Amino acid sequence: MQEIPGGHGPPHSSLPDGTSGSTGSTAGAEDAPWVQRLAALRVPGLPLLVVVGAGIVLGTCVFRVVTDGRALFPDAVTGWSLAVLTGVIVGHLVALGRDRWWSGTGSGAALTLAILLLYGWAPAVVVSLAVVVLVGAVRRHRWRQAVVQGAVDILGIGAAALSLAAVGVHPSVAHPWRPADWGYLALPEVVMAAFAYLLVTRLLLWFSHVPHKTGLPTALRRALLRQGLVAIALLGISPLITVVAAYRPILLPLFAVPLIALDSTLWIARVRAEEALRDPLTGLPNRQWLLERTWTALDEADRTEARSALVLIDLDRFRSVNDTLGHLAGDRLLLKIAERLRAELPRGAEAARLGGDEFAVLLPLADSTTSAMRAARTLVSALGSPLDLDGLTLVLEASAGVAVFPEHAREAEGLLRRADVAMYEAKRDRTGVEVYEATRDENTPDRLGLLADLRRALDAGEVELHYQPKVGFDGVVAGLEALVRWVHPERGRVPPDEFIAIAETSGLMPRLTEYVLETALAQVSRWRSDGLTVPVAVNVSPRDVHAPGFAGAVAGRLARHGVPAGALQLEITEHVLLEDPHRAADTLAALAGHGVKMSLDDFGTGYSSLVHLRRLPVSELKIDRSFVARLAVDAEDAEIVRCTVDLAHSLGLLVVAEGVEDDETWERLRDLGCDAVQGWLVAAAMPPDETTAWLRARDGVPHSLERARPRPQLECGPSASTAGSTRSHPGSTGGSQHSTGGPSKPTQSHDANRPTGWQPVQ
Repeated sequence: MQEIPGGHGPPHSSLPDGTSGSTGSTAGAEDAPWVQRLAALRVPGLPLLVVVGAGIVLGTCVFRVVTDGRALFPDAVTGWSLAVLTGVIVGHLVALGRDRWWSGTGSGAALTLAILLLYGWAPAVVVSLAVVVLVGAVRRHRWRQAVVQGAVDILGIGAAALSLAAVGVHPSVAHPWRPADWGYLALPEVVMAAFAYLLVTRLLLWFSHVPHKTGLPTALRRALLRQGLVAIALLGISPLITVVAAYRPILLPLFAVPLIALDSTLWIARVRAEEALRDPLTGLPNRQWLLERTWTALDEADRTEARSALVLIDLDRFRSVNDTLGHLAGDRLLLKIAERLRAELPRGAEAARLGGDEFAVLLPLADSTTSAMRAARTLVSALGSPLDLDGLTLVLEASAGVAVFPEHAREAEGLLRRADVAMYEAKRDRTGVEVYEATRDENTPDRLGLLADLRRALDAGEVELHYQPKVGFDGVVAGLEALVRWVHPERGRVPPDEFIAIAETSGLMPRLTEYVLETALAQVSRWRSDGLTVPVAVNVSPRDVHAPGFAGAVAGRLARHGVPAGALQLEITEHVLLEDPHRAADTLAALAGHGVKMSLDDFGTGYSSLVHLRRLPVSELKIDRSFVARLAVDAEDAEIVRCTVDLAHSLGLLVVAEGVEDDETWERLRDLGCDAVQGWLVAAAMPPDETTAWLRARDGVPHSLERARPRPQLECGPSASTAGSTRSHPGSTGGSQHSTGGPSKPTQSHDANRPTGWQPVQ
């Protein structure tokens, strides 16, 4: 006898239909396809075939029993005791009054197998049909499922009877298979009958009731575990029922207690299995469910050459709600967000909560990346509309990241991680929705490997510093900028922007800054001992400035190398004031107090403002190369540079232009009153030995810019001080740059060949 579930749903029926896929933690991608195909296999019209087949089997067997004159059910005390026990179980199932998962109980299965072992298939079918009719009558809206359920149970009983017949056991009401007749071979025969019954009924129920898109390895594994519990109960209880029915049938109703206890145990196991795949607060599926369902969607998309998409959504400023209104209010807010997310899901989409204020939406079929983006924007817009919380109107913005199969990843975990990367890009740039871009992903396996290699290179001293000169318009060398270079033993030269970004995001940046400072100061000390008193600039990141004790560590290194503070210049950006302005201001003031000069790098980009310029204790301002590159051909860039120079001079700051690569740009900068330039036109970044030769070729010791040229008059226009339209290159005597020791300007494109400075990535 197989009990009638209370609902049509699959395992974990409270979850969205179609919870499936091979979980990444328990099954590899290579195992997923065959598991999913097996679990999702469907036979068209299987329920109807089961009913028809069971009807034929039942009719044939009843006809044989009737024609042979055999009884269908035992009489006297045994018959009435079995009837009472069956009635108690039926009452238990009806009184339970809740949806039950298929194969979620074991009481009926234990009773059915016991009657089958003792009296054969006919009484077992009678009990099964009695349960089907009685429970189906109470739950009339489930009558179709009840019919299929009864048919499945009849076929299971038939399979068990055939297994007994195969070993020569033919129990009947007239000739029971009494325990006194059991020998040593009875145990494997009973096990075989129980296995046949369970296998047939559970497989037919799975393929008859589970929705088409479901292939659920985790649920399948848990179902197998529960079936193992049922099998143990059958082997333990069914023979005992048989013994009591044969010798003390009056005691049979007492078996209602252990049978109902067995049901309760399996019910608790089912609830715990559901909780393992469901978020307890919102009722949405959780991360494990999402991964499994995504595996199935990706497998289906791969077989049909379609696309799937995963949208990861994070609420902005949700923490402020928790901090202001309390966690209980935050929980109520999450419930409202979950309800709104359910209501706005596109057709066929499925939502999950990953934890905290992070949600995910799976689009099993996505026409294109554009359609996935459109769906994500719709969801973000819906979540960002005002909602009421305890009389308070709240507006929470959301950020979403989109990753698409197969373009961005071919496995569930990879798709989720890439959607997460895109989501943080959307949150950082405040764009609402972003699609994953590999070029912006800082945590690819390749980059992680590069991080380990960089750490080893720093320990081994394999990272080098090159030095690029800064030169005034009178040819005087104003200083050098230390630029980090790394030649990987296998990859060759690694672009500085790439490995510095890795160091910045991984926490290796302080180690890299320490290495650069130590190497640069050691080189400055050697130059000073050789009579070359050239100042060197080193870039530092906001993370360095925010580190406790940074100013003292810099002063200690200066003292250890015997280098005066004025010989070191630190290049910073305005980003140092954005995260922790008070600590940054204290650190910068301490550095200035030690006599270390500072230069404001990348001025004109990012968050440039007069407030920052006033608060930073800098003596030099560097105009970003993005404005200098088109200075000669873009009037707007030229005006920006002119106003920047005038502003800096009015504040007593020197101005250095980066990225100078042609004579016309040199002339325009000189006419605008710029103090010094840096770029290919002067010299590329050079190793220490070449830098030493380059400096000596300029007749020795450089001079500071303050002494090299007077401050131009502040005008609201081009500087009045102009030179001729022709000039010699800095430090030369009328010859070409080649004769001065500096490298010639490459003939390739500017963007492809310009050396990249050591710039912290913000």
